[in-house]
Amino acid sequence: MKKIISGKVRDVYEVDDKSLAIVTTDRISAFDVILPTDVPGKGAALNALSNFWFDLTEDIVPNHMISSDIADMPALFSKDPAYFAPRTILVKKLRMLPVEFIIRGYVFGNMWKAYQAREPFCGQMIDGDYLLAEKLVEPIITPSTKATQGHDVYISLEELSTAIGRDMSAKLCDLCLRLYDRCYTHALTRGIIIADTKLEFGLDDDGNIVLADEIFTPDSSRFWDAANYRVGTSPLSYDKQFVRDWLIANKLDGVEPPPVLPDDIVAKTADLYAVCVRKIVG
Repeated sequence: MKKIISGKVRDVYEVDDKSLAIVTTDRISAFDVILPTDVPGKGAALNALSNFWFDLTEDIVPNHMISSDIADMPALFSKDPAYFAPRTILVKKLRMLPVEFIIRGYVFGNMWKAYQAREPFCGQMIDGDYLLAEKLVEPIITPSTKATQGHDVYISLEELSTAIGRDMSAKLCDLCLRLYDRCYTHALTRGIIIADTKLEFGLDDDGNIVLADEIFTPDSSRFWDAANYRVGTSPLSYDKQFVRDWLIANKLDGVEPPPVLPDDIVAKTADLYAVCVRKIVG
């Protein structure tokens, strides 16, 4: 089989004209830089979470999943089932849209910086009086382009409409908010706040919208511990923020070549991913 993509986290293989096999590795990236240190069990955790959410949301929008059973996949993956089985899925080949949809329910990260400076963020002014990590009155969508190298670029909703069409933009934004509401509500019952998340979509051969890539994982979202959440502070995370915070504290964020993560950071990060799966999936 031909490996067609080796991304920040996922390796993608072409199975045939209609399908792909996606392997979620233990690689970790931060600030759009792939770090040289793997986090054991991370790939299996991400895969388990995405598969769970795909099942939970398939009534809202179709997704790209064909099978997560290693028996349905090419023989290559059966040679090492212990590695591949928990982290490999067979999916539909799609025409991916050139944008990402970031749904934000809380004022944090780059949005917080723009809000403090009283500047628009993705063409939108955040009105109201907010503290760090405070919940927005309503979730908002802040789209971005998808960069194969370097940093993604935030765009406005108007630029999104120009890129993919006004009707398509409106439909996808509506789907994003419905997906976020469904998964946010479930996660909250399990003690996790999904502060924000990233979604990607593609079109099938008939032009139908299909949810793709990963969804509502610690790599594509900010997961906060609901029990320890306090407005005005940086919440305890079950996601990459732990690694981001270490990089920022050591002034290594976005630095290339990227630094090797210390053993204790790797162990703590691996544990956070595992806890996240236990909480959400059960």
